[in-house]
Amino acid sequence: MELDFPETDLPRSVLPYDGDTTYYGPIFTRRKAEDYLRVLLDEIPWQHDEAVIFGKHIVTARKVAWYGDARYDYTYSGRTRTARPWTPELLEIKTEVERLGGSTYNSCLLNLYADGTQGMGWHHDDEKGLGKNSDIASVSFGATRRFDFRHKASKEKVSLPLPPGSLLIMRGITQACWQHQLPKSKKIIEPRVNLTFRHMLLSETRIAGEDESGRIR
Repeated sequence: MELDFPETDLPRSVLPYDGDTTYYGPIFTRRKAEDYLRVLLDEIPWQHDEAVIFGKHIVTARKVAWYGDARYDYTYSGRTRTARPWTPELLEIKTEVERLGGSTYNSCLLNLYADGTQGMGWHHDDEKGLGKNSDIASVSFGATRRFDFRHKASKEKVSLPLPPGSLLIMRGITQACWQHQLPKSKKIIEPRVNLTFRHMLLSETRIAGEDESGRIR
């Protein structure tokens, strides 16, 4: 099912069942979205993502960065990362997302896709540090890309375009019942930056410099 909501009819629910996901459309003006993209591309210390999958060390084409309220360690896909302190621009974006969505977030995973040859396959966000049924707010800048959902049991698919400055919030049992992906497209030659705001459970992470017992190394 392909969705394309008119901006006069937003926010709108995206999934037909077994999930609570809301599309808000662009929450910034085009010029503001372009300004944010320029700052994110120029000032974020992007690094290629790394993961351990089935015992193999993988380096991805896309680049990532991790920011948060505290310099704590966060582990996913077998790799540990330390959060950087918020930039003024990220705090501005986070404040607007929290105002519109009604939830608060203490961290953000940033993804940089250089062009349409880079994407993300089917997955769901189930890291232990997120907690059960945690909200994830996704803000997109740069190239408009198609975003897909697929129900784990029925295999029904839902797709929608995410233009620059747009906000999508996944809540409740969405991660438990649906997978999502960012498919590749050779037609897209511009970069896309995606910010995924999360609320991490600090009991499931470690402050940078602590060992597993909580003592400072």
